[in-house]
Amino acid sequence: MSAPKVKLYTNHGCPWAHRAHISLAELKLPFEEEIIDLSTPRTPEYLKINPRGLVPSLEYNGEILTESAIISNFLANEFPSHLIPLSNAPGGALFRAKVDFFVDTFISKVTSNFFKALHAKTDEEVEGFVKEYVDAVVKEIEPLLGNAAPFFNGSDKLTQAEVLTGSFVVRLFTLPRHGLFPEHILGDLSTRAPNFYRWGQAVSKHPSVLVIYDEEVIAARTKERLAKLRAA
Repeated sequence: MSAPKVKLYTNHGCPWAHRAHISLAELKLPFEEEIIDLSTPRTPEYLKINPRGLVPSLEYNGEILTESAIISNFLANEFPSHLIPLSNAPGGALFRAKVDFFVDTFISKVTSNFFKALHAKTDEEVEGFVKEYVDAVVKEIEPLLGNAAPFFNGSDKLTQAEVLTGSFVVRLFTLPRHGLFPEHILGDLSTRAPNFYRWGQAVSKHPSVLVIYDEEVIAARTKERLAKLRAA
């Protein structure tokens, strides 16, 4: 079978596009890359590929896929691996259901507080959203990681759960070093959500999660973007 032709339209600063990079890295799939500048209006050429103008978009043997979760799940289904077992494999359907629940919970119950804290305009607002973030992790995520070893559901390898959350986890574990979050958020998590903290440490150090993540660049660009928003 010939290798598929894969082209990823992406931006290395976008945590959603980052998901596709984690997938491709973990699956060891070669691909062509085109960087989309998110700070300028999208070109007519890119809007033909993705009328929403968002990243990532994936061209796979001439077919276009959009939305990060759809792209990442497609790749996991197209190339069965340790990321997620086939649905008809023993326990496969149950594992997929657990991953789906974990990812949905992390994104819907936890991640919104991360962005709210990042964009808050006062220290009081930041602390409020940080507390909500930690509280949500303790209530919603900590119980789901009781058997992490170190990755989801007892796996010693990255799973689809980490593919779809890793880009947010690595930011949580690195951006406090640059003054973008109160540093105590990690101390609070290590005390109140030790399962999550151990899991997050492993995720944030994994080579596939770090494949495009330039901490210094991300921190500098985030500071610049936030300064512009707060000055507006």
